[in-house]
Amino acid sequence: SQHCEAGARLATRLGMAESVRRSLAHAYERWDGKGYPAGLAADEVPVAVRIVTVARDAELWARRAGWAAATDVLLHRRGRAYDPAVVDAVVADGEHWLAGIGDDPCAAVLDAEPAPALTIESGNLDLALTAVADFADLKSPYLRGHSTGVSRLAVAAAEAAGLATADATTLGRAGLVHDVGRVGIPNGIWDRRGPLSAEQWERVRLHPYLGERVLHRCALLAPLADLAARHHERADGSGYHRGASGDQLGLGARLLGAADAYHAMTENRPHRPALTPAEAASQLLDEVDAGRFTRVEVDAVLDAAGQVSRPPRVSRPAGLTEREVDVLALIARGRTNKEVASVLVISPKTVGHHIEHIYTKAGVTTRAGATLFAMEHGLLSP
Repeated sequence: SQHCEAGARLATRLGMAESVRRSLAHAYERWDGKGYPAGLAADEVPVAVRIVTVARDAELWARRAGWAAATDVLLHRRGRAYDPAVVDAVVADGEHWLAGIGDDPCAAVLDAEPAPALTIESGNLDLALTAVADFADLKSPYLRGHSTGVSRLAVAAAEAAGLATADATTLGRAGLVHDVGRVGIPNGIWDRRGPLSAEQWERVRLHPYLGERVLHRCALLAPLADLAARHHERADGSGYHRGASGDQLGLGARLLGAADAYHAMTENRPHRPALTPAEAASQLLDEVDAGRFTRVEVDAVLDAAGQVSRPPRVSRPAGLTEREVDVLALIARGRTNKEVASVLVISPKTVGHHIEHIYTKAGVTTRAGATLFAMEHGLLSP
């Protein structure tokens, strides 16, 4: 029932005909009246539903077990789940029809659409893309409102970064559809509370690629495809799905990636609670220190989100990052790992990693040595 209602509402928002909306609203009805959501029977069931139900199962059984098995299933369900007239037509000619489908049935369906084809006027494009964004975010309760939130933040960040109005508009549209590929990944992965397996992580890394392929199928949306597909790429090449880096990532792609990262941090996820805006800002700046983002896109996103950035990064001794300097200053004054974590709003484990890096870079092995290094380089000044 939820699928039916969601499909019908999407059809309405996309301006589809009432016959399409009604068919989607009753997609699981049966000829014998034992379906749902309304228990329609016989000719009450929309004819499109009667045909699609038989065609769907005929293709599935033929692919999995052969046409003879498919025929047996259809005849067994004739007059029960299926309209007898539709079964008779498919049993008679279905094997021939299946053989002639070709390797791109989607294109064949579009080519067969009767005139006049439904089109979306340019003025309604944002409404249509927002409908698609909401539909994609239904994939998981943790994602509700994510795509529209990322889009709004990306547009505001583009304005803060000085992008032209047209470029900001394109970025906002890419933000709306950046996660359509999530629909192709099982819910069990998105809603998993524990660590992902290697195989599950590979599935996650596929979702920008799937979204890119979907968008490229539509000439109007193709210009958004490359930009939307780069929302998990990072400046140092550590992102996915292509591992793009540096000059391969334009400002728009970097802004979208930073907006997506910040917005996701402020949302609940199955493996962690939502961060506060200040905590998300701090983590995003840590990503700058690590080289995964640059200050340009992060400062623009934080400005758009109403968060304060750090002063511009200055050269630090031994290649220490700003966060490592923060940790060093606190441990030099006797703070424990747990106390440092509380002050900087990070985990004690992360503090431990920072301390390991500090020792390596400073060439010391004890806190006393680290403290002397900090004093020698004037890192304890207020």
